[in-house]
Amino acid sequence: MRKRYLDWLRGVAVIVMVLAHVTDAWTIDADRKRTLYMVVIFIAGLAAPLFLYLAGLTLSMAAVARAATIGHSPAGAAALLRGWQIFALAFLFRLQSQLLGWGALVNFLKVDILNVMGVSMVAAACLWRLSATRALRLAAFAVATIAVTMVTPIVRESPWLAALPDFIEAYLRPIPVLTTFTIFPWSGFLFAGVIAGELVAAARTESAELRLHRWLLAAGVTGIALGYWASFQPSIYPVANFWTSSPTFFFIKLGIATALLPIARAIDLFHQLVLKWRGWEPGTVITTLGRASLFVYWIHVEMVYGMLGRPLRRLLPLEASITATVVLCLILFGIVRWRDRLLGERELPRALRILTPILK
Repeated sequence: MRKRYLDWLRGVAVIVMVLAHVTDAWTIDADRKRTLYMVVIFIAGLAAPLFLYLAGLTLSMAAVARAATIGHSPAGAAALLRGWQIFALAFLFRLQSQLLGWGALVNFLKVDILNVMGVSMVAAACLWRLSATRALRLAAFAVATIAVTMVTPIVRESPWLAALPDFIEAYLRPIPVLTTFTIFPWSGFLFAGVIAGELVAAARTESAELRLHRWLLAAGVTGIALGYWASFQPSIYPVANFWTSSPTFFFIKLGIATALLPIARAIDLFHQLVLKWRGWEPGTVITTLGRASLFVYWIHVEMVYGMLGRPLRRLLPLEASITATVVLCLILFGIVRWRDRLLGERELPRALRILTPILK
């Protein structure tokens, strides 16, 4: 059964993602030193953790559902195929960008969020497939999350990685021009999402899910508090940057993502009450964007950074950029509704099946 609150939360991540890109591309330089801009940047920085967390959550929920009908190993194989599909789409997205005139050919090898998401989903699917019971899966992904997070500062400073080809090293630690996201620590959010997905899948009754979300809220708030406290303690690493490689900031963001799950569920319940009482659902725009998150990502980047958005490059005051985010989200909502009417329940031709996560 599809969880509406996951679509709503994914829709929130979509809006935050659009906000991040619009303010980055269109805000004038003079406004980038303002306190409000720093607040917007912090909020914008939650989009990627949320997307990765929810990707892991839905991957495990889908695998659990498939395992009940086709068996554990085939379900793991399906999750593995999905990961490779997302990884392939990352290069297709870059190819589109090159064809539309985005800079040097080296950009084709750039490591962005779809690359890291695809690789992380492949790793998660392999680990899920090797863990036959839920207890094993929870333990395995807890270890994987902690391990990826804690070794990140070490990986960032490891001299032996320099011997690797740049296009491989760029997946492990940042390289100028080639890297936007890296496996360390970003895959940790996806691994943690798998844990949440296993727990949600195990809560088969309304009361069980309610208890789970209480625990998730408590765990999220605790993670935020402990991460914040730890950020003021002496670092255990010779070199670690709080904003990029520090485990403390990772667990603060992971705590926020975890706490947002029960908050999203509570908001969704309120939306359903409004629908029952008033006959309309206030969360429709956000939920629709959430269900089409990959499609929205695919088209909005060109709209913001490409030829369509080029006339606005660093020309808008910050408040105008925020307003432009709202307007662009409404335009994207309209495009998604048009796409849904156009495609409906039609099956894509075999040659276009790889585009299913984008178009369907």
